[in-house]
Amino acid sequence: MLGAIEAGGTKIVCAVASKNSITQIVERISIPTGTPQETLPKIIAFFKNYEVEGIGIGSFGPIDVDPNSPTYGFITNTPKLAWKNFDFLGTMKQTFDVPYFWTTDVNAAAFGELKYGAATGNENCIYITVGTGIGGGVVLNGKVMEGKGHPEIGHIYINQLASDPFEGHCPYHKNCLEGLAAGPAIEARAGKPAQNIAADDPAWKLEAHYLAEACVNYTLSFSPEKIIFGGGVMKQAHLFPLIRDKFMELLNNYLPIKQVDQYIVPCALQDNAGIVGCLALAEEALKSIDRRTN
Repeated sequence: MLGAIEAGGTKIVCAVASKNSITQIVERISIPTGTPQETLPKIIAFFKNYEVEGIGIGSFGPIDVDPNSPTYGFITNTPKLAWKNFDFLGTMKQTFDVPYFWTTDVNAAAFGELKYGAATGNENCIYITVGTGIGGGVVLNGKVMEGKGHPEIGHIYINQLASDPFEGHCPYHKNCLEGLAAGPAIEARAGKPAQNIAADDPAWKLEAHYLAEACVNYTLSFSPEKIIFGGGVMKQAHLFPLIRDKFMELLNNYLPIKQVDQYIVPCALQDNAGIVGCLALAEEALKSIDRRTN
């Protein structure tokens, strides 16, 4: 049995599935993200009901993903103060002595979409979630991209349009992608939530422009085979044609993107991308152990 933990800012989802059928989840629970002291006992109690052989954890961040760091496995400088500098991975290891895969929630979602979703059959993809914030995960050559840190591609700088006087919503960068295009930025400009904005409102062309500009940057930087969008804002299906058209205009035939409707796509796993990705990463953790012992 494989275990998965998708740790988000408002809720933590735990799930188990058979190694032979990862997408067929045996049981899952959702726990409000309280303090670690409130939340971890509930996570541990859930997994004690099963004989898990490996656990994949995708966590909100920032997190330390450097195995050589003394704070590897920690949630670090998070605005959720109760979790700041908390040893998430170490706490789990104290109870469950199994292989772990530790990464960000968006990296897990990217891996889930690669293995079982919109990027199945490919080796490279980017997953972007656009909601209260903007986060991104990268998979290259079949592996989650990490180094001394993890990608923060939701905070790349964007060439803000002169016609857009908005100051930007990100407290760190103002006019980064998150600051200009996340849900709060859309709402601040329009004076109402994104889901209440009409499909033909000019706000969506502006949103599409910034997301398309980001896609150009990702294309030039990572050469993905798929760019996959998820999150609450991207449930506005009319955004996708606008993003694709603007993307092709901005790219200006510099690279051969032949079927843009198959290149910039919605997530296939929907709200299950992260938890399925965590299960798939648990499987990767087990495979890594097998490779080292054989």
